[in-house]
Amino acid sequence: MATKSARPLKLVAAIAMGSVLVGCAPAPKRLYHWEAFQDQLYEYFRADRSGPDEQLRILGAQVEKARARGAALPPGFRAHLAMLYLRLGRDGEAKQELEAEKLNFPESTQYMDFLLKRMTAPKT
Repeated sequence: MATKSARPLKLVAAIAMGSVLVGCAPAPKRLYHWEAFQDQLYEYFRADRSGPDEQLRILGAQVEKARARGAALPPGFRAHLAMLYLRLGRDGEAKQELEAEKLNFPESTQYMDFLLKRMTAPKT
């Protein structure tokens, strides 16, 4: 039977062992492949930002990296691509990206439908 003075020592040893085991655990896999997306959003809203062509080039490279890793693109990524395509007058590609955003994130369906409807509405 353990003495009273040995109990705290065993408790400290158990906590230390648990800490070591937890510290050796691999990092959790990220849910989405964020990479440069947040930086590009910031860049878009800055006054002295780079143009949509440059942003599309950077984000396009991120799409390829995500595909190569089998990683999912974050929410809003495709909608941002659509906005950039619209600024360049590439409506067909913008529509594809909005549809893809809706497919990958069903909770965005109402907003994506609203944007798609605005794209096809006659301009006054």
